Amino acid sequence: MFGIGDAVTAGLKVLDKFIPDPAEKAKAEAALRESLQQWDAQQNKINEVEAQSSSLFVAGWRPAVGWVCCAALSWTYILQPIAAFTLAQLGYLTALPRLDMGEMMPILLGMLGLGGLRSWEKTKGVAAK
Repeated sequence: MFGIGDAVTAGLKVLDKFIPDPAEKAKAEAALRESLQQWDAQQNKINEVEAQSSSLFVAGWRPAVGWVCCAALSWTYILQPIAAFTLAQLGYLTALPRLDMGEMMPILLGMLGLGGLRSWEKTKGVAAK
């Protein structure tokens, strides 16, 4: 993950090359941190507005990604092996497609992590819904 701290560290490396004066460098670092924090706060506001929307095309993209990941997980680990076994028993030796879960798992695990935080919020009584 690339966060504000990483951006500040990268920015400081640039500042070290162009601003030799420590006082000026400190001012530039503070301005950089402030700018990145404002950007992060604006993105959080956008996320809140998206989450409150009743439109499926605005607020539904997260659930859609979750359902696609669940469908891929179901196919790869449940449906495809059962279908392959059944077809083999019937005398058909057709190879069924296998999905690359290596690309899908980071998305699914990230969403599950967010789901875990949501459950924690609900138990603490701070969840919106």
